[in-house]
Amino acid sequence: MTTLPFPLAEEPDPQTLEQGRLLFAGETQFVKGVVAMSGLPDPDRMEVCFAGRSNVGKSSLINALTGMKGLARASNTPGRTQEINFFTAGDSHYLVDLPGYGYANAPVAVVEKWQRLLKQYLSGRQTLRRAFVLIDARHGIKKVDDEILTLLDTSAVTFQVVLTKADKVKEKDREKILDQVRRALAKHPAAYPEIVVTSSEKGWGIPTLRAIIATLE
Repeated sequence: MTTLPFPLAEEPDPQTLEQGRLLFAGETQFVKGVVAMSGLPDPDRMEVCFAGRSNVGKSSLINALTGMKGLARASNTPGRTQEINFFTAGDSHYLVDLPGYGYANAPVAVVEKWQRLLKQYLSGRQTLRRAFVLIDARHGIKKVDDEILTLLDTSAVTFQVVLTKADKVKEKDREKILDQVRRALAKHPAAYPEIVVTSSEKGWGIPTLRAIIATLE
C-alpha cells in the first residue's frame, strides 16, 4: 500500500488566485439555518462544507474567506450552535457551516440528533463537492476528529484538511504536527492528498483556499 505524502497545497498561479478572489469579492449572504433534512435549500448550486471541533477557528476562517467579519458568529458556549448554516458565495456556490463537534457540555440527546442530521446531510447531498475539515495546528488530529474523518470515508465525501491557527505554532514544532496529521490521514481513503495551512488572523493560506473552492468541479 502506497502512503500518500499529503504535501502542503502550493500557492496557485495568478489566474487561479484571481478566480478565487472574484468568487468571494461579491457579497456573501446568510441563507438559512437548518435543523432537519426537509429544511435544506434547493440543491441548485455547488457547495462545500466546513467541519471542525469546537473552538478550532471555523467562524474566523469563514469570515476571513468572505472578508466579512460578522458573517459566521462564534458562540461563546461550545456546542450551542446545532444548525447547519448555509451562506451564498457569488451566484454559484453555497458555503455550509456545520456545527462544532467534540464538546463535552451538550446533552447526549442533542449530540445524537446532530450526528443523525450530519450523516444524512453528508450521504445525501449530491451537490456537496468537498468537506473542509479544520484541525488546530497546535494540537493535530485528535480522536474526535478521526471519528468525523471516518464518517466522511463511509459517506464517500472527499475531504481536505485545513490547519488553522498556524501562526500560534513555532516553526520548529510545525513539522512534528504535520507528521502526526499525515500519519492520521493515511488511514482515510476519502482524504484529499493536500493540506492547506492557514491563519485567519494573519491571512495565511486564505487566497489559496479561495482558489481551491472556486476551481472545484
